[in-house]
Amino acid sequence: MEYITLNNGVKMPMLGYGTFQIPAGDTERCVLDAISAGYRSIDTAQGYFNEEGVGEAVSKCGIPRAELFLTTKIWISNGGYERAKNSIDESLRRLKTDYVDLMLIHQPFNDYYGSYRAMEEACRAGKIRAIGVSNFMPDRFIDIAGFVEVTPAVNQLEVHVFQQQKAAREILKKHGTQLMAWSPLAQGKNGLFNNETLAGIGETYGKTAAQVNLRFLIQLGVVIIPKSTHKERMEENFALFDFKLTDKEMRELETLDLGVSQFIDHYSPEVAELFVGAGKADQ
Repeated sequence: MEYITLNNGVKMPMLGYGTFQIPAGDTERCVLDAISAGYRSIDTAQGYFNEEGVGEAVSKCGIPRAELFLTTKIWISNGGYERAKNSIDESLRRLKTDYVDLMLIHQPFNDYYGSYRAMEEACRAGKIRAIGVSNFMPDRFIDIAGFVEVTPAVNQLEVHVFQQQKAAREILKKHGTQLMAWSPLAQGKNGLFNNETLAGIGETYGKTAAQVNLRFLIQLGVVIIPKSTHKERMEENFALFDFKLTDKEMRELETLDLGVSQFIDHYSPEVAELFVGAGKADQ
């Protein structure tokens, strides 16, 4: 395993296991499989409605809590200081732990400044080891980073070979904030699993197109959290540390960047209305 040191000195695995869209009833089994496959970083969120399953797996896996890195996120409906403060304690209860290693604001909507103050307070109290944001595009990130006491340690964005977040990477580097990729395999969109460039490079190392894409992100310095409900695919996604792409291969893969989301445009007014509506509906 390779690690990154966050801007507050906390060490974080470069590779973790994502639980987005895993049904609550399957989460415990999937997380236990991931941990047995070697994963020590698990990513969940209040909005995934599966924190309980993650907590059950963590309590049963037999791995000391100190060897695991747990990430969760505050959902839009819990925005604002008081709601966020209460939701942090509720997440700890569901996760069956006294602390989380990383907590993020899930989306840049509602009173995210109040939420951030609640996270800063919880961090000082030892309930959270590192704090950050998710889906904060460069304009929103610059805004929040400029007016908080604790610079975000992480910003979690959509990152894969077709959306390399080049502009965001420069901004985050300037602030010492680590980029973390959600959906690093793009859910196979745009033919990622059969891409000729990825597959051609993979033949050199006996690796799949998916593995080459993931290794590319790691060598860019991006933390990744691929998701699968199948243990054999979890193991495949984990097998990234026995090969290294050359500088020439890295440059070749950089040309695949389309510079646009394969899922959702966070600058779109329609998307903003969708998230605001979802946040209000959950309150």
